[in-house]
Amino acid sequence: MSGYGEKECAITGIGMSEVSRGASKTPLGLTIDACMEAIEDAGLTRADIDGVSSYPGGDNNASGFSPVGVPALMDALRIEPNWYSGGGETPGQLGAVFNAIGAIAAGLCNHVLVFRTVYEASARKGGTFANALFKGRERAHGQLAEWAPYWALSAAVQQSLYFQRFIHDYGARPDQVGWIAVNNRRNAARNPKAVYRDPITIDDYLASPLICTPLHLYDCDVPCDGAVALIVSRREIARDLRNPVLRIEAVGSALHRRYSWSQIETPATQATRSVAKMMWSRTDLTPADLDMAQLYDGFTYHTLAWLGSMGICDHADAAAFVEGGKRIAIEGEMPINTGGGQLSAGRLHAYGQLHEACTQLWERGGARQVPGDVRVSVNCTAGGPLAGCMLLVRE
Repeated sequence: MSGYGEKECAITGIGMSEVSRGASKTPLGLTIDACMEAIEDAGLTRADIDGVSSYPGGDNNASGFSPVGVPALMDALRIEPNWYSGGGETPGQLGAVFNAIGAIAAGLCNHVLVFRTVYEASARKGGTFANALFKGRERAHGQLAEWAPYWALSAAVQQSLYFQRFIHDYGARPDQVGWIAVNNRRNAARNPKAVYRDPITIDDYLASPLICTPLHLYDCDVPCDGAVALIVSRREIARDLRNPVLRIEAVGSALHRRYSWSQIETPATQATRSVAKMMWSRTDLTPADLDMAQLYDGFTYHTLAWLGSMGICDHADAAAFVEGGKRIAIEGEMPINTGGGQLSAGRLHAYGQLHEACTQLWERGGARQVPGDVRVSVNCTAGGPLAGCMLLVRE
């Protein structure tokens, strides 16, 4: 298929700062490290960057959810772009990438620097209310006020309700679901930047504390400090740069559900179905063409939902698909979250997995490299009414 703007865009460089549970640098310092690495990786200079995009903007420093915004980064790097964007009202975290695609398609830019920075691990050391949902100790407001009377002030409490509905609709046992966490940790052991690298077993998973039924400790991702950056470039220019072209083959951003964390009509799958349907409608590729799947794993349950929504298997078969870990292993039929995902490598809000997809497609995976000719990856984000997904293809 042709005529879609994303097909004329490519990822040309990636960068990642140190990722930890206690950063040795400020949030801005981490951001600069990741961005400079991405620019250099693409074979560009700061003067070549004519666009900057980030999610969700630098307005949540107290919780560490988004401590660095676009203006601060532009000033620090002395970048003078033709266009920039930063905001949270997008179809999930990958909205910053989608915005970059739009700017390139509109002729505003040739090379857009996209970044995502988190500082949640350090922020939580300074306050019990430092989480993704609230800014420090501010009173709950907007849609989040719907949860406050029930003291559902964390993502784990909210998502446990969605997970319960998924189990009710499609079935999933703990001894099946736990293999997602076990496999992610196995992959993280081969990733030097992962936060948690010690192996765990399915027995470890089952013995881990319940956080909020049915979520165990190992069902939950890991708050961390870190930054990821990538360069989205005009495809015709990307062909002359350092790395093989990673074409953005298709994106999914269609949120055809009520925008409400508590009143969404499809709680079991949240917003994953509509974005996946849109993505597959914009390409001739099918799920059978995937060489790996970097599936969002804010909680293990998200991965189950995405397996079905992506068409890798039916939702009712998702738990059986991951059981035993063989199908989803690096050497399996559908490698998943090859860098450890957010469950073990750290919660970089899908940008860690986007970095990992590029690492694999450029065959830089080292001990965790997926065997064979890896050419197609799917990446996604999810959570309540938010979702987004994209296909990457190495030319």
